[in-house]
Amino acid sequence: MENLIEELKLKIIDRLNLLEIDPKDIGPDDPLFNDGLGLDSIDALELVVIFEKDYGITVTEIESMAPHFRSLTTLAEFVKENRTN
Repeated sequence: MENLIEELKLKIIDRLNLLEIDPKDIGPDDPLFNDGLGLDSIDALELVVIFEKDYGITVTEIESMAPHFRSLTTLAEFVKENRTN
């Protein structure tokens, strides 16, 4: 799971152009939205694109993703349980 969390950190930093953030500064349980990384609804859509392109996960309702968007740990658990590639 730790490797998946590190992989997700790098993908988020790269795809969301958060180049000023060092991956080691993001804790696995840090919030991703608002007070944490400061992601917004547009970033949430980009996370869905990452899921679909990189892990073969189809998301039909972005609202249902809210519990999985809490932290890298919850994202990694979601990916691990739902990935098809």
